Amino acid sequence: MKTYDLAVIGGGPAGYHSAEYAAKKGLSVALFEKARLGGTCLNAGCIPTKSLLDSAKHFSFAEDGPADAREQAHASAVSKKDGVVDRLVKGVAGGLKSAAVDVFCTTASIEKTNGGFRVYGESGEATAKYVLLASGSVPSVPPIPGVKEGIEEGYVVTSGALLGKTALPERLVIVGGGVIGMEMGAYFLSAGVSVTVVEMLDKILGPSDREVSGLLQREMERRGMQIRLNARVTSVGRGRLVYEQDGQTKEEPFDTLLLSVGRRPNLSIGGLSELGVATERGAVVTDERCRTNVPNVFAAGDINGKQMLAHVANREGEVAVNTILGLRDEMDYSAICAVAYTKPEAAFVGLSEEQAKAAGLDISVRKVSINFSGRHVAENGMSRGVCKILVDQKRGIIVGAAVLSAYASEYIYALALMIQNKIPVESILKTVFPHPTVCEIIRDTLQSGIQPVRRKN
Repeated sequence: MKTYDLAVIGGGPAGYHSAEYAAKKGLSVALFEKARLGGTCLNAGCIPTKSLLDSAKHFSFAEDGPADAREQAHASAVSKKDGVVDRLVKGVAGGLKSAAVDVFCTTASIEKTNGGFRVYGESGEATAKYVLLASGSVPSVPPIPGVKEGIEEGYVVTSGALLGKTALPERLVIVGGGVIGMEMGAYFLSAGVSVTVVEMLDKILGPSDREVSGLLQREMERRGMQIRLNARVTSVGRGRLVYEQDGQTKEEPFDTLLLSVGRRPNLSIGGLSELGVATERGAVVTDERCRTNVPNVFAAGDINGKQMLAHVANREGEVAVNTILGLRDEMDYSAICAVAYTKPEAAFVGLSEEQAKAAGLDISVRKVSINFSGRHVAENGMSRGVCKILVDQKRGIIVGAAVLSAYASEYIYALALMIQNKIPVESILKTVFPHPTVCEIIRDTLQSGIQPVRRKN
């Protein structure tokens, strides 16, 4: 049995990224993954949904086209998606091989040994001084009457299962109006499917900015999506969903029901509880350096339940490896970007207006229409998009932002950089933005808070 510096359990974004990063830093690394490399994000989440949404832009005729044309377009989109995923999975494998990471394709269990840990499975085992838990998450399946039977019979699906279907449903009902639910709904709406979203909260996109998420909701409704808010699902039967709304019991017919009510950390690692790793609310507890309560055991990605996003998982993996290497590094969750890749895209970073006010901050809300951007209008026409930036009046820095526009996912990072590094608004306004670009809207929005000087007569 070979001995390594680090054993990584899980081959998703946190796992494969940290394994390759650690190997490049000079550590010997073994990685255990029971399924395909890439995890949920690459195989059944971020990447395949973006591939389908990109196809929807090119197959825009599908909304009004005949049924057979829509089916052919969808089949082509699924085929393209599968090709993209396969290429990227091979890329991950190639990167790990190039970095000399040993990959074991097996379910992993863990146990303490003298001086380290033993990680083992059916196809191999390893001992290591350090362990990184990166087993990701699994879809949450609520205990709603009829859901279990629906999954068994195939008319209730999670996003991963829906992504693999080559036939379009006529009526798709989505339980959950979060990012995944809205993205999947946007794609199937573009493919000409009747889409209804049933959400138990009073808004879509969870804790994101209420105003901007409301604008996206109205845009989706304008395109034909039905959205039921404050709706609590009570039961599911074949072709029929029952929910309560405004004190009334209502029904929603469907051909396919997508469960999109979030994910829960995957703690199905053999020996985890025996090892004594502390958990809270179903997630592994970690500190700012991604350490668990067990010395030399770290956790990164969805398993810690902090921010279930691939880019957060990547960064957490780096923090864990840097800590192993003796380098001072900590996680900062103050400027984490979240994006819904709908049309238009909705992107958020930092505090929402509601969160900033609840924190007692004296904020200036600066907001302009996305139509201030010449490039956006030139390429997308006039729209209801908006750029909204929250400025802490006392410190003169940005503490939050929300954007609804094309390309929002591409320039929200600029706002994240400004928030995390606490760059003064005064300095940002002295920066020359390229023209014509959509990111110029950041400067326009900040300038909207400048009061004109009134001259005395």
